[in-house]
Amino acid sequence: MSQVTITIGPKPYTIVCGDGEEAKIAALGEVIDGYYAKLGSSRAVQETQNLVFAALFMADDLEEIRKSADAARRAVEHTEAKNGGRDSEMRTEIETLRKAEERAREDANALRAELAKMREAARHQHDLFGDEKQAEAIAAKLEALASRAEETASALEGAA
Repeated sequence: MSQVTITIGPKPYTIVCGDGEEAKIAALGEVIDGYYAKLGSSRAVQETQNLVFAALFMADDLEEIRKSADAARRAVEHTEAKNGGRDSEMRTEIETLRKAEERAREDANALRAELAKMREAARHQHDLFGDEKQAEAIAAKLEALASRAEETASALEGAA
């Protein structure tokens, strides 16, 4: 156990406290002395009355602090209650967006796969005609065949 001497007003008080609590007790003594100083020149003759008045000042401040804390707590509770519905809505919206994103990724992957298949099919399409010179030769032969077909059709129409 330790001892700390605090001074409140004109009088020192020796306080017994646990080891390590000396600084806290000294700080609390300074707070009490501050309230005692509020009495100013209107101090009573009996020191006990002065301490009671200082304690009343402290109790008044403590009550105001409690009221403020209660008001703040009620405001927080009100805000939480008010936002509780919005939080739920936002969670639902976030989940909807996550699902939409997943579907979009799946669709994009499916489209990429389909595009790759189409490119592969298009890449092999020119193989039907060989290289470019062969394709031109085949095109010329097809043109000649088309001309002969038209001539034959014209001849058949004339004969009919």
